[in-house]
Amino acid sequence: MGKKLKKLIFSEDNPIRERLFALIVTITGISIALGIAVDLITGAASWQDLLIFTVGLLLLIFISVYTIRKKKFRFGSVIIAFFVIFVMLPVTFFFSGGIYSGSPIWFIFSVLFISLLFVGKARIFFLISELAVAGVCYFLAYSRPDLLHQSTVRLAHIDSYSALAFLSLAVCVIISIQIELYKKENARSERQKKEIEELINAQSRFFSSMSHEIRTPINTIIGLNEMILREDVSDEVAENAANIQSAGKMLLNIINDILDMTKLDSGSMQLTPVNYRTDDMISELVNMFWIRARDKDLEFRVSVAPDVPAELIGDDVRVKQILINLLNNAVKYTREGSVSLSVERGRQEGGIVNLIWSVTDTGIGIKKENIPYLFTAFKRVDEKMNRHIEGSGLGLSIVKQLADLMGGTVTVNSIYTQGSTFIIELPQQLASDETVGELDLEARHKSERAVYHSRFEAPEASILVVDDNVSNLLVAKKLLRSTKVRVETASSGEEALRLTQDNPYNVIFMDHMMPEMDGLECRRRIIAQPGGKCRESKLIALTANADSESRALYEREGFDGYLTKPISAEALESELFRLLPKELMQVFAVEDEDLLKKSTAWIQADKRKRMVAVATESVADLPKELLDRYDIATIPHIIMTDRGVFRDGLDLECDGLLSYMSADKDRVRTAVADVAAHEAFFAEQLKRAYNVIFIALSPRLVNSGYPVAVEAASSFNNVTVIDSGHLSGGLGMMVLQACRMAEEGKSPDEITARLEEMKPLIQTGFIADSMDYLARTGHISPWITRIAKTLTGRPVIAMKKGKMRIQKITFGSRKRCRKKYIASCFHATGNVDTRTLLINYAGLSRQELDWIREQVEGYVHFENVYFQKLSAATAANCGPGTFGLMFARTVI
Repeated sequence: MGKKLKKLIFSEDNPIRERLFALIVTITGISIALGIAVDLITGAASWQDLLIFTVGLLLLIFISVYTIRKKKFRFGSVIIAFFVIFVMLPVTFFFSGGIYSGSPIWFIFSVLFISLLFVGKARIFFLISELAVAGVCYFLAYSRPDLLHQSTVRLAHIDSYSALAFLSLAVCVIISIQIELYKKENARSERQKKEIEELINAQSRFFSSMSHEIRTPINTIIGLNEMILREDVSDEVAENAANIQSAGKMLLNIINDILDMTKLDSGSMQLTPVNYRTDDMISELVNMFWIRARDKDLEFRVSVAPDVPAELIGDDVRVKQILINLLNNAVKYTREGSVSLSVERGRQEGGIVNLIWSVTDTGIGIKKENIPYLFTAFKRVDEKMNRHIEGSGLGLSIVKQLADLMGGTVTVNSIYTQGSTFIIELPQQLASDETVGELDLEARHKSERAVYHSRFEAPEASILVVDDNVSNLLVAKKLLRSTKVRVETASSGEEALRLTQDNPYNVIFMDHMMPEMDGLECRRRIIAQPGGKCRESKLIALTANADSESRALYEREGFDGYLTKPISAEALESELFRLLPKELMQVFAVEDEDLLKKSTAWIQADKRKRMVAVATESVADLPKELLDRYDIATIPHIIMTDRGVFRDGLDLECDGLLSYMSADKDRVRTAVADVAAHEAFFAEQLKRAYNVIFIALSPRLVNSGYPVAVEAASSFNNVTVIDSGHLSGGLGMMVLQACRMAEEGKSPDEITARLEEMKPLIQTGFIADSMDYLARTGHISPWITRIAKTLTGRPVIAMKKGKMRIQKITFGSRKRCRKKYIASCFHATGNVDTRTLLINYAGLSRQELDWIREQVEGYVHFENVYFQKLSAATAANCGPGTFGLMFARTVI
């Protein structure tokens, strides 16, 4: 029995609660046995008492043995709890002398016993019962002391101390072993977690490899089949080839579903937003499904609202995947009637519009009780009805997870045996105001063959295709045959290096996954090849993995683009048109601009639209040279005077405002643009970038645009508003830092984190010629101004914890005060970032500015020094004769 208890307690194969049961029962039994032994030695108890305790111990052992053998641990815990609370504790209390013995300590031990063995309502019940029993015992001991066993003071002390010693040791052992048990459980969980992670990684590597292996033959099938469609063959052969093309694309989508399911399960799926045309996507869906619908004698209807945006920004591959899965199910589960696809324009907030897609069929419908399980992976509802219909059960699960990933919704309406309607609402970013208008979709899915014409010829151009699969090389050569481009092939990286050593190629298509030397390593060697002829050639990656991680990898490695297998002729030709020198090409049928616009290359999309654009307020006081260089957009502040309302930098400049303020003593007020103006501003910026970082004045300043910008940004998913903690050129320095990081390819999150670190490193401050303008704009009281004016004091304004404060007031001549200010800025020159210095000023002459620069050069030499007039909104607060030195420090 002892071995079984030891195995039960310390074996990691047993649940933690069973191990605790065995531990507590063991400790309790030992404590009772030791108590009996002490009573025998000291004679503290009569033979009747010892008999009762012995019977209790034997009963405890019997229940424990039964529980362990039958593995009924919950039953055993309840019986023992009843026995201890309602029998052992009262008997011990009265036979040991009540509160003058060790009985109260046993009551405390029973609380630990209950807390470890029970949870929820059972724990509450037994704790209340234990307290109730203790209360009754204490009440009877107080009201009927004659019920207590009378013992000497000596025996009472022995009993109390022995109980204290035994139970203290027992609690110590229980807690120590429990901690050890939880440590082992935690270690076990960590091992299991690591094993699961390794399994997931192995699974991902397997599916990544399978993706490459499966796409290779599909690439051959689809590519060679496209060559058949280009040839002058009979209508029957052409129709068969079109069916093969459609089936090949469906097979590719099924493979993509299986691969994507693993990414979704592991949480590694990421979206890749690009510009795409809605009408082209609809046309492709029509061409894919009208043949399948016709083969089942189903009517295929398409309805597109004229106000649907023609050009959107989103992950078009995933949107198409959602619709393909729904349309595939609709055709598959419909025996007669029709399948309909419709798209409408939903609500629009800022630059985000909700596109509402509906897929309706007249098929078998869905039972009401099965609807909750529709989006469960690997589960097919109504198996009896659908047993003859093939399917993996992945489609709808992927639809739901992709829609959630895009921030969209999927709903379903269905009547069993009458049909179903799936409604998908997906938020997409507007790329232009163009709408699709009236689409002639009937003409888009006619069965007549379209005669293929190459869009250009380039007989003087030379390209190299590198792939370890001979079939892929054959497909590439055939697809490019009509362009008359000279195509050479290499079946390995080593062969490619031999060819590029002596032969110049305009473009090289490089397979990523090749044995011995992969495409990444081969590219590195080509561009570093001593005396090689292709160090400046354009390189395009050929890959079976079109996810965002692969895209980022190719971008980091310096590829000029990438194409996903199976490779389409249109994508191949478009890439060549984009990358070949224009003087080598003769274009047919379409204008160069039209062909460039139709290019599907991701690198081309990036040229049209940046990943991150940086914007700010007009009070950033950056020179036009830097605004143009980094393409920084600014939203103007509003200046209100008695003569009207003006936009800072657009309707009113610094000199004009100062001239007005010097002639007119009325108060000038400044304000920020409202929420609607900020929303329109952000929407405009999102036309040129996928993400916008807006850097605002410190919110602790009067008329900061931060609160308004945050409210406006809530309408956009990809606008980040950052509190600069500064004003004027200090804000401008933060903007410059953000622009540099955006050029380096940093993500919005990385830029935001770095700017937070840089806040205390930016030097922001001014010295004003007087306090008059600060008083007129309400920043300081007039009486302080009068005192400072009497003493010829000039204020030094600085930022502290995001607030503008008068750091100090300097006294003396204008030149003396300015020297003091410059010296205070460079009291420590070893930690100055010498790349850029902004000198913001108002109402200073060129001679004064040259003097300021000479003074600065006496302390620190900056690589780039920019002079910029203060914005009208800032100048209204400081007045003429003001200037500030803005720069960054490397450390505080």
